[in-house]
Amino acid sequence: MRLLKYIIVGAAVGYGINYITKKGENGRSILDDLTDKAPDWFDHAKRFTQETLGNITRGMSGHS
Repeated sequence: MRLLKYIIVGAAVGYGINYITKKGENGRSILDDLTDKAPDWFDHAKRFTQETLGNITRGMSGHS
């Protein structure tokens, strides 16, 4: 039973990798799009974190 589980999981992982690396009509894959957008997502997450921490800090200083 354990071997069957590993075979199914391995097939699913293989299919997933094939799917995200397959080139579309525009010659780009999903992975290409994700890697191009990752720096922007990182910058947005960094700004959001800084704003949230600033709001928390201001909120805590008002309740002292």
